[in-house]
Amino acid sequence: MTQEPVDLDSSVGYALKQAATALRGAMDAALRPLELSVPQYSCLELLGQRPGLSAADLARGAFVTRQSMHAVLRGLEDRGLLARPTTAPHGRALPTELTEQGADLLRRASRVVAAVERRMLHALTADRAARLREDLAACAAAFDQPPVTPG
Repeated sequence: MTQEPVDLDSSVGYALKQAATALRGAMDAALRPLELSVPQYSCLELLGQRPGLSAADLARGAFVTRQSMHAVLRGLEDRGLLARPTTAPHGRALPTELTEQGADLLRRASRVVAAVERRMLHALTADRAARLREDLAACAAAFDQPPVTPG
């Protein structure tokens, strides 16, 4: 049985990948002057909103592997942007928090990333941008459900 080729012009998945790739490239370029990568920024943003997250929680939130997150954390810690205890207060997880320097850099990086997002959405009305967020969230949530079998 031969598989029909995907029509890239009408593929939502392909358009989503194009948008994600363009967004990542724009974020990389915008964060470069701050000497931050997108995973580093994501880590700072997560810690700014949820201090004390473990490396595993940060990896999930930043969409990277645990191994990658450990490298991100080491680099940020070496720059004095975050602090972690040497021993876990309970269990094995080392809760991580931003330093004052990390919080300052996060404020600057958040403004830069917000400008990138505004650029991405400039052609959409506020209602269409809200609808896009809702639709993308619904698409992601669909994978939390059992697959629909063709009937």
